[in-house]
Amino acid sequence: MCARLEVKNATFSYDGKRNIFEDISFSVDPGDVFCILGTNGTGKSTLLRCLCNLYKLNAGSICIDGKEITTYAPKTLARKIGFIPQIHTPTFPYSVLQVVMMGRTPHLNTFATPSMNDMDIALEALRTVNIEHIKDKPYTELSGGQMQLVLMARVLAQEPEILLLDEPTSHLDVGNQISTIEMVRKLSRKGLSLIMTSHFPDHTFLSSSKVGIMKDKKFLAMGHADEVVTEENLQETYGVPIKIVRIDGEINRKIAVPVIRE
Repeated sequence: MCARLEVKNATFSYDGKRNIFEDISFSVDPGDVFCILGTNGTGKSTLLRCLCNLYKLNAGSICIDGKEITTYAPKTLARKIGFIPQIHTPTFPYSVLQVVMMGRTPHLNTFATPSMNDMDIALEALRTVNIEHIKDKPYTELSGGQMQLVLMARVLAQEPEILLLDEPTSHLDVGNQISTIEMVRKLSRKGLSLIMTSHFPDHTFLSSSKVGIMKDKKFLAMGHADEVVTEENLQETYGVPIKIVRIDGEINRKIAVPVIRE
């Protein structure tokens, strides 16, 4: 079973004086990939934290299948929504497998221990992101890119219906970036609802069914990538000229190319 997420007139402020974002509305249906573009500090990460109830809205609502997320018990909400943060600082030297097994917590009773089925799900998640070979390595000894892949495996083991990814490719090399985009597409085909933030306009052409561009606390534009990710919108957002180029043949897609003035 997959879930629909709906956001209406969402507004958030840390101090009650200056809004980080305001009057944000959108919906994500099962199978959708909603990509949010925007500059640093525009509120993308904060919005994701509100979507999984880590931060409380000052106004507006966030609902899953018509039910306000603030009414869910934490464990129930964790079975609905999985979140991969952009930055994670490890504290204890758990093994990679132990970290991924933590994703099974919402499916366990309070004093229960993971079963063989939980172990199988965790190992399959490791295989899915191609890191089973480091399952016994201490998490604290990994590179930033490897940590990102471990967090991806952990949230896959969690088996949520809605997946939130905060710049999931930011610490990855080119090969793992493409693998992550392919995984996003695969999960959407399985019916998951996905919301991801990104600094790469190209990724919207590869993976998104819907794009929102955040600027000045609101969405500057929202819709299909071909309609929203335009030269005009990108220049207004990032403040530099960006050309959208179509590459035919085997590649057969659009790319966004920043223009460097001599």
